[in-house]
Amino acid sequence: MRPGELAAACLAAALASAGAAAQTTAPPKAAICAACHGEGGRATIALNPVLAGQTARYLYLQLRDFQEGRRSDPQMSPMAKDLTRDEMRELADWFAKQKPPLQAFKVDAAKARLGKAKADETLCTMCHLGGFLGQNEIPRVAGQNYDYIVKQLADFKARRRTNDAGNMTSVSNTLSDTDIENLAHYLVGL
Repeated sequence: MRPGELAAACLAAALASAGAAAQTTAPPKAAICAACHGEGGRATIALNPVLAGQTARYLYLQLRDFQEGRRSDPQMSPMAKDLTRDEMRELADWFAKQKPPLQAFKVDAAKARLGKAKADETLCTMCHLGGFLGQNEIPRVAGQNYDYIVKQLADFKARRRTNDAGNMTSVSNTLSDTDIENLAHYLVGL
């Protein structure tokens, strides 16, 4: 191997071992996202969602909802405000192709068992699918950040978040605070 080829091979191996995604060229606007959502959408801030591996359709719709005011957040609403539809699609497609991180959160096994029982009782997999990998406009919640899961379920329950056509609002109204905590332990561990 020539020196240039060796350097390229080393770089490729380093990227692969660091969990680089199948698509390595990030859209230009992805650099802005990294400040809150982490490199490649692998959020390390507990209240921020992991975007890596999320369904592209869901990501696109959330960006559009932030832009059009159907969903509001002090950080995200201004970020989405000036995105074009093409930029939103490009970001959504790229983040969907990224590999989600392994979670460092310490799952309480007893709470996770109770969370699984609650998820089975409320038929969560009817929308989020087995493994909670999501589909189309239904998000992947497997391996999502614990604090983010708790906040979103609480926001749906309190109707602070309503861009769900009522499905999550209805389900979350049946959940106690303990149920939400248990579900979060279950989901973060998947």
